[in-house]
This record gives sequence, structure tokens and C-alpha cells, in this order.
Amino acid sequence: MSRLTDPNFWAGKRVLLTGHTGFKGSWAALWLNKMGARVTGYALPPASDPSLHALLNGDGLAESQFGDIRDGEALSTITRKSEPEIILHMAAQPLVRESYATPAETFDVNVMGTVRLLEAARATPSVKAVLVVTTDKVYRNDETGRHFLETDTLGGHDPYSGSKAACEVAVATWRSAFLDERGIRIATARGGNVIGGGDFSADRLVPDVVRAALSGTRLNIRSPMATRPWQHVLDCLNGYFLFAEALYKGASDVDALNFGPSPAEPPIAVRDVANAIQTAMGLAPEWEDVSSLRQPREMQALGLDPALAGKSLAWQARLRQKEAIEWTARWYDGWRRGKAPLELTLDQIEAFTKGY
Repeated sequence: MSRLTDPNFWAGKRVLLTGHTGFKGSWAALWLNKMGARVTGYALPPASDPSLHALLNGDGLAESQFGDIRDGEALSTITRKSEPEIILHMAAQPLVRESYATPAETFDVNVMGTVRLLEAARATPSVKAVLVVTTDKVYRNDETGRHFLETDTLGGHDPYSGSKAACEVAVATWRSAFLDERGIRIATARGGNVIGGGDFSADRLVPDVVRAALSGTRLNIRSPMATRPWQHVLDCLNGYFLFAEALYKGASDVDALNFGPSPAEPPIAVRDVANAIQTAMGLAPEWEDVSSLRQPREMQALGLDPALAGKSLAWQARLRQKEAIEWTARWYDGWRRGKAPLELTLDQIEAFTKGY
């Protein structure tokens, strides 16, 4: 089983967390807060209603400031004032379909927003480590179904993927040109398709399943047979935290790591995830295949090889993909039955860290 992040390491650490109002950022803020970190959050207001940030009273988990990562002056100010030792950069335009509608804005947020963060980091003496979260979609995908390694060629068929690949290049440039000489360790984390309770984003499978269930409408699925490296948000965050620890301690010379399920697990198609979520919520699996409708291109096969994360961090997914789906469904089912979101989320963090 994977090594867990060390609460003693994070206790008292000053952390700047961008994107703390998003799905993954909300889970990260709560877990870091629980471990005693002094978190400062910087992000746009939540993009959805409901949002996990609001359901968890996220403003109480961090010194929270709403702002755009493209605002270099505001970003520099909060970085300087919070004096972070570690920066976890999760803020992004994270949606593939949205990137087709707003390609220039997607590149501006994901590339230049990151550049402005790196500029703020190198101007702040307290910063020792920066972890930039990108995506499993940074690789030039040949659709063979093979599991990508960190050394594979970067690319992107859609604006989101391309912007994240470009972000990786920017990080590498700032590392060699500026940050190495300052003694700031910086790396990128490429996480697989993250699922978990509290995601209410547009155009994502699990939130779409939940919205259809709550509204009593039929679920539409764009690519039923597409496969993705599904993993629970806690597994992904555990990897990020372990990586940040290693960077801070100077215990890792790795510049990028994949985080995803074991390649030994058989791939799970989108339709099977939808069926499993519906079944776990006590609903009859029901959806409509809309793949014949004209829509932006999305990759059908995607896989990651996380072996390097295992070798360098002793990390591997603690939850198998089917367990990740079950935990996700359990959260949403509890929420729709009236259980407090904070209790649901803390219960799952506790179960994850105690070996469930």
C-alpha cells in the first residue's frame, strides 16, 4: 500500500494554494488544514452552484482571497504577504470542452497565469518548493491505449491539452533560467482523471451523472466507450503532497511525475463508470449515447504509467478504480440524503489515512 503524506511535516507549514475554490483545491484545503498547515488560498470565486468550497465553508479553511492568476500584481502581493514555504499551483481553466469555446483565454490562464505565479515565487525569499499541477492530457496521444511515461512527447489535440503541455515547457524554462539558482525546487504533477465527492463542474462525467439523478432527467454520454485512468481525489492529493514534501526536503531530483491507477488494472469505460455511480446511488443505470452528435474531438483512450512515482515516492493508488467509484457514489448519495458535506469529506479523509 502507498506511503501516506506526513501530517507532522505539514503542521505549521505556510502553503500558498492556488485554485482552492475548485473541486480538487477544496479537498486539498481541508486535508492541509486538518494536518495543521497554514494555508493561504488564491482563486476565482467558485464556478458552480453548489460548490464544494461553499459546502465545506472553504473560506474558513484558509486565508482566502478571490483573484485571477493572470493578475500579476495581486498574485505577487498575496505571495509576498503570505510568505509561503510551499506553493501548490492548482488554479487553471480545467475543462476540455470549454477550451474549444475559449482557446485564447485557456492558454492565457494555463500558461501565462502559471508564468505570473512563477515570477511571484522567484521574488519571494521564503519559497522553497513549487508543485505545478498539470494533467494526464499533456502527452501527444496516439490513441494506441498505451500508458504514457514521463519521458514521452508532450502535445495536445485540443486547446486545454495544448495549454497544459505549454505550461510544462514554461515550468522547465523557469526552472533552468531562474529557480534552480535560487534553490527553489519546482516540478509538475500529471494526475489522471480525478473523481470524488463534491465535483459540480460542467461537462464532467460524474457531476453530469449526479445532476441527471437529482433532476430526474436522462443522462447524455458523449463517448461511452472512452477509457480514462480513473482515480480518487485523495489518492491524487496524497501523491501531490508526497511530491511537495520531497521537493521541500531536496529528496527528489525528478521534474515530473504521473499519478494514476496501476496499469495492471483493466481500463474502465465511461459508460461503466456511469452505470456504477447510478447503481451505487440506488438508481437504475440509464443513459443516452449522444456520440453521433457533432461535438469537439476528445481522445478515446488514455492511460498513465505511474511507476516512477512508486520508485521515487513509494506512492501508488491506495484505492482501486472500482473502489474510487464506490467512494465517490457514497459521498453524493450521503449528500443527497441530507448528511453534512463537511462530515462526509472528513470521514473519507479519515478512512483513507487509517487504511479504511
